[in-house]
Amino acid sequence: MSRAFVKESDAVEELPEKLVSEHRNLVTPEGLRLIEVEVDRLQDALAEGQRSGDRDVIQRVSRDLRYWNQRLTTAEVQAAPQGTDTVSFGATVTLERDDGRVQKFRIVGEDESDPSKGKISYVSPLAQALMEKSVGDVVMAGAGEAEIIKIE
Repeated sequence: MSRAFVKESDAVEELPEKLVSEHRNLVTPEGLRLIEVEVDRLQDALAEGQRSGDRDVIQRVSRDLRYWNQRLTTAEVQAAPQGTDTVSFGATVTLERDDGRVQKFRIVGEDESDPSKGKISYVSPLAQALMEKSVGDVVMAGAGEAEIIKIE
């Protein structure tokens, strides 16, 4: 049927797919659990949308579910760091910036990163600068420098 004969209220606008990172999908055990919880939540939301017949909800949730299912199937769970000699995925690093601020960051997967909660993605510039460094090393952190003062 021609779109000319579809009522405006019946038309569902196509949503673009969510972009998936080209980086490996490294996750902490907690990050995997967050993905699993999101998939479960979206499956419930899809079932509710199908019951109510809300095509906009079905389309939006289906798109989100495709993204999170893909993230779930490609997740590579990383064990906790074995030591604290050098910074690695999953480590918590305490930095002292050149302006005297002390900050603590945990290096996690892309989907679980939340800088406001001290979780940075392993592909972020700061995490990349920290990887394989040791206590006492100085790295570029934004416009300034920061010294690694503790690795957990």
